[in-house]
Amino acid sequence: MKQIVNSLCLLCVVAIASCASTRPLVRSDHDPSEDFSRFKTYGFFDKLGTDEAYTTLLTKYLKEAVSREMERRGYRYSEEPGLLVNFHAKVKEKQRVVRSPAGGYSRGYYGYRWGYYGPWGGYAYDTYVEEYTEGTLNIDLVDRADMQMVWEGVAIGRVTEEDYDNLKQAVDAAVAAIFEKYPYRAGRSEPVSGQGASDQ
Repeated sequence: MKQIVNSLCLLCVVAIASCASTRPLVRSDHDPSEDFSRFKTYGFFDKLGTDEAYTTLLTKYLKEAVSREMERRGYRYSEEPGLLVNFHAKVKEKQRVVRSPAGGYSRGYYGYRWGYYGPWGGYAYDTYVEEYTEGTLNIDLVDRADMQMVWEGVAIGRVTEEDYDNLKQAVDAAVAAIFEKYPYRAGRSEPVSGQGASDQ
């Protein structure tokens, strides 16, 4: 069962990163009272949220990708860091109610007028329930001194059944998308303008 869960989490990250036509929702939040200039080093929790009794491939790829993003922003890895990093990934089954014109007429058939106006109230529709899987990846940065989270980045996207042979590249893309929302550099209190703070 744990192997199935870990596989689903990995699929979750791949789907979030690779679904170009339906860009994932990426958001972030931080503690506005925190002085980010205090942080110059980073490390990882001993037991990460993406691990069970052993280190998964997902954790390995996430650690490599996060290390690259942190070091691009001037942070150094340390065994006694200022910031501790944690990961969480989950999948959730969801449903969506879809209505389309009845009688075999598709949205494509009426595409030339769809969206300009609606049909009359008695117009016949077929209604069906679409089931899909939604994946969420969280990256947390925690102040090691008082064990309080100071920043989090979250990506949410639909999980598909696409082949995921290039797992590492997909994880790299997901992490990079999340870190576009992280505006700080090591030793600086003010956020860098623009998306992310890498290479600035």
